[in-house]
Amino acid sequence: MDEFAKGMGTDPKAGLDKKDVRKRLEVYGPNRLRRQKKKGALTILLHQLSSIIVWLLAAAALMSFVLGDFAEGVAIAFVLILNSAIGFFTELKAARSMEALMRIAEVRTRVRRGGQVCIVDAHELVPGDLVVLEAGDMVTADLRLSEASNLQADESVLTGESAPVAKRIEPVNRDAILGDRFSMAFKGTAITQGAGEGIVTATGINTELGRISDLAQSAEGEVAPLERRLDRLGHRLVWLTLTLAVLTIGAGILRGHDVAIMVQTGVALAVAAVPEGLPVVATLSLARGMWRMSRRNALITRLSSVETLGATTVILTDKTGTLTENRMTVVRYLLANGDVEVEARDEAQWSEPNSPMGWALRIGALCNNAELGDGFDEGQTGDPMEIALLSVADAMGTSRQDTVRDNPEIKQYAFDADIKMMATVHGANSGHLFAVKGAPEMVIDVCTHVMGPEGPQDMTRDARQQWIDRNAEAARDGLRLLALAVKEDASKDAEPYEDLTLVGLVGLLDPVREDVPEAMKACLAAGVRVVMLTGDHADTAKTIARKAGLGDGEMTVVESGEIAELDPETISDDDRVRILKADVFARVSPEAKLTLVSLFQAAGHIVAMTGDGVNDAPALKKADIGIAMGQRGTQVAQEAADMVLQDDAFATIIAAMRQGRVIFDNIRKFVLYLMSCNVSEVLVVGLAVGAGLPTPLLPLQILFLNLVTDIFPAFALGLGKGDENVMTKPPRNPAEAIINRRRWVLIGVLGAFITIATLGAFACALFWLGLETGQAVTVAFLTLALAQLWNVFNVRDPDSGMLRNEVTRNGYVWGAIAFCLGLIGLALWIPQLADLLGLPSPGGAGLLLAGGASLLPLPLGQAWISLAEPSDRGGRRQTGGA
Repeated sequence: MDEFAKGMGTDPKAGLDKKDVRKRLEVYGPNRLRRQKKKGALTILLHQLSSIIVWLLAAAALMSFVLGDFAEGVAIAFVLILNSAIGFFTELKAARSMEALMRIAEVRTRVRRGGQVCIVDAHELVPGDLVVLEAGDMVTADLRLSEASNLQADESVLTGESAPVAKRIEPVNRDAILGDRFSMAFKGTAITQGAGEGIVTATGINTELGRISDLAQSAEGEVAPLERRLDRLGHRLVWLTLTLAVLTIGAGILRGHDVAIMVQTGVALAVAAVPEGLPVVATLSLARGMWRMSRRNALITRLSSVETLGATTVILTDKTGTLTENRMTVVRYLLANGDVEVEARDEAQWSEPNSPMGWALRIGALCNNAELGDGFDEGQTGDPMEIALLSVADAMGTSRQDTVRDNPEIKQYAFDADIKMMATVHGANSGHLFAVKGAPEMVIDVCTHVMGPEGPQDMTRDARQQWIDRNAEAARDGLRLLALAVKEDASKDAEPYEDLTLVGLVGLLDPVREDVPEAMKACLAAGVRVVMLTGDHADTAKTIARKAGLGDGEMTVVESGEIAELDPETISDDDRVRILKADVFARVSPEAKLTLVSLFQAAGHIVAMTGDGVNDAPALKKADIGIAMGQRGTQVAQEAADMVLQDDAFATIIAAMRQGRVIFDNIRKFVLYLMSCNVSEVLVVGLAVGAGLPTPLLPLQILFLNLVTDIFPAFALGLGKGDENVMTKPPRNPAEAIINRRRWVLIGVLGAFITIATLGAFACALFWLGLETGQAVTVAFLTLALAQLWNVFNVRDPDSGMLRNEVTRNGYVWGAIAFCLGLIGLALWIPQLADLLGLPSPGGAGLLLAGGASLLPLPLGQAWISLAEPSDRGGRRQTGGA
């Protein structure tokens, strides 16, 4: 240690002087994590305007203003503002990972400088400072321990391990993983027991916590699947629109039409081709899904994450605090007369004070420094294992208060990291009672007797080996074990670790949450893989995984060391297959979590990552959907995540996943509906112009249809409750488009049916009824508007009934139709609105013609769906499209 202190340029007893501190502060800077630039409101707003559909609409609005069509330009601009406002306010709560990390550092710490202990702000620490540690302290820099007395630290925030780590001053291997660096204390961890001192080795961004914060900043968030699909769809629409507009304008000019009129027609086609309501309806449907999830204790911080959950194919879940309760619990006692499971305890056996079980409870309560307080988590202090021993003793009527009253504590031998034991000395009627607990192999070695049902018995060589074997077998079950021993002596100063009587072994475990096994079954039924990541050793990890119901059959466990050096870009096929098939990853580091997320994503998976610690933040940000715990989770993890579980229940993920699947199916329905309506508008305008007929629809009329009569039925489809069996189907292929090839065909067919009805009614109005062009346009407008309303029933699933299906059962659809009929009526019979839209009255004959023609596409569409459309049951593995 003296050599290390010399290398750090500090005195291991007195610390640095003030002059050295000032110089080092100038060299190393303050002990703060690097500040991440906040995501400003303007950046969030610009993100809302990055969609290519928005750009196309903006261009159409600009062209309308240039041509003098101010009403049309204002209407399009209104759509843009509405959609941007909704997206802006729902995404304003962006990830604040670095701000949360900064708050960890804003504490004060005790430091020895110039031989004097003083309290300074944590950001003033410099390498070489000598920090003084006590139970309850937050470690504010990375330290090399120079003194450690019964010192233990809770490092779960970094490693994910729930049990405190005993610290010592002996050096460890330079290549030891973080969880095995027993001579170090790390920034952001907490001292749970004992006292010590340590020399600062790193501050700020150079600490282990700082390294993780760097990972969280550098981990690039993935673009959500829905955003990718909508972007692909948008690009296709742009090219389709530009092609149609150019062809139509060119054809019109060649036929001798006025150039200005043709440009206006081109704008009409652009407006017709783009589903203006799509961004609004998609945003509102996702927002409603977000509100629904919040009622189920799942808070969504990013709108598109609602749908991403439904596409999830694999969940990489942290163990501690996610699958388990993050608290140590006594589950088994190994006694001379057999093993006793705590859940199946015999009350009579436990209440006998001189039985092996009675002695085990008393030793656990006596040799203990923890406090239960009010019995709730908030009032408990001390080592989690000692809290567990007190809890089980208290539950069986052997409270520490009563036990210590009967056997007052006289002396304590603190936990010695070398011999791995601690002892307390208590007054007793026959002298002094020594209560001992510690590492089983160490305690068994110094015991000369064993506590049996009839009292102490000699510890023979065979008996000693049997206890060693029982300890090893229980450890393979994933239990953390302590040995309990006792002896009586006349002198309180007798050697505490000699001539002991072994009472038994106690097995502890961080228990699996009660709702996890059922949630695992639901994941299995839904075709979603669950892979566990933990900082625990392989045996413990495997046991927890089995109890959680993870996997079916033999568990495949991979140690973190096997993936530490792997590069997702250059990994061999054999290694990739082995890792992707693993059920559990043990001793996982933050870098390994990032590597695993990247590997699964590269294999085509949509990855959900759950976690609650600082060490989970980079992977949460990298995953397609990051899920943090709301109660036990650190603020760092919560701010990095896309979803926060308020109840910390793994089962809530399943409920949210179901909602995500329903939302995607609903989005697919209303995109199908909107696109078929827009295709009909494009065909109506394009075919009429190409045939030399007057333009049957004006741009403002098309905009009215897209924003008024289309958007409400589409939104109603987005509110559907979905298929009851949606969670018994496998997740859809991640590459599957919103609109695949089969649905593009359906869009074209439904659009063609509506076009035939509209152009037929338009031609009849012109040539049969002899109406003026303006009146014929009104007939075409009404036919198209009504046909599009009835078209909502043509987006049902192919395997559902014609009259009884998810669309007809949706009350919002019927309400939307009634509301839109009222709006169409107002457009006809309010003179000012009719004049603005260019809708002169077509008379009774024209109205009857429009109403009758509008019904034609409905039976044609139903017949096509029933005869030509395949069942959607196998549609989850289709690919292609946009």
